[in-house]
Amino acid sequence: MEKSTIIGLILGISIITVGLVLKGASLAALWNPAAYLIIFGGTAASLFMGFPMHELKKLPSLFKFIFTEQVLIPKRELIQIFVNLATIARREGILSLEDKLDDLNDEFLKNGVQLVIDGTDPEMVRNVLLEEIQSTEERHRLGALIFTQAGTYAPTLGVLGAVIGLIAALGNLSDIEKLGHSIAAAFIATLLGIFSGYVLWHPIANKLKRLSSNEMENKYLIVEGISSLQSGISPRAIEQNLMVYLSSDERRWAQREQEVSNNE
Repeated sequence: MEKSTIIGLILGISIITVGLVLKGASLAALWNPAAYLIIFGGTAASLFMGFPMHELKKLPSLFKFIFTEQVLIPKRELIQIFVNLATIARREGILSLEDKLDDLNDEFLKNGVQLVIDGTDPEMVRNVLLEEIQSTEERHRLGALIFTQAGTYAPTLGVLGAVIGLIAALGNLSDIEKLGHSIAAAFIATLLGIFSGYVLWHPIANKLKRLSSNEMENKYLIVEGISSLQSGISPRAIEQNLMVYLSSDERRWAQREQEVSNNE
C-alpha cells in the first residue's frame, strides 16, 4: 500500500471538513447530490469526449497503481548485480550467465541479459531496450495525461455548477431563507470542482509521472549495465560507469562500503 496516497487523501478531506466547521458552515451543506453529479459526472463525460475508449479502460489499473507501493530494485543493488554478472562472464564466459537468469527478478533486466547470451549485436540490443523504454514512457505519459485533463475540467465544471445553482436561487428571491440556502448550495459545486481538480486529479497525475520517472531511471541504468557487460570491460569499470546513476549521498556510502571491504 502506498502510504503517501492514503495520507494525502485523508488530509485533504479532513482539511476541507474541518475548515468548513471553523468557518461556521454546516457539514450537511456538503451533501448536495446535484453538485456531485455535475462535477464527477461532468468530469467523466469530458474524459469520454477527450480520450478513446481503449485508453480509458486503463483507468482502474491506474487507480490501483497509485495505491500500490512501487517495488523497484535499488540502484546500488542493480550495480552490484552487474558487477557479479561481469565477474562470472570474465571467469566462465558469457554463456555461463544463462544459469543466473532465474535469479534476476526484473523482466527488463532478464530480457537484456538474454539478448547478450544469445549473441545479439550490441547496437541492436541497445536499440531494442531503448525502444521498450520509449514505449513504456509513452504509456505512462498517456495515463498521467488523463488525470491532468480531469484536473483541468473539474474546476471549470465547478463554475458551471455554481451558475446552475444560482439560476435555481434566483427563483427564490421572495424567500430570503431559501435564497441563502440555494446560494450556499450553488457554491458547493465550485468547492467540489476545485477540490477534486487540485487535491485529487492533478496530484495523481504528478504521482504517476514521478513513479514513471523512478522506473525509467532504473531501466536506463540497466541499459548502460547491459552495454558495459556486453563490451567485456572489467567489473570495477562497470561499477564506476554505473555510479553516475546514484545520488551524491549514495555514492559516498558506496565508496565507504568499498573501502571497508578492501580493508577486510
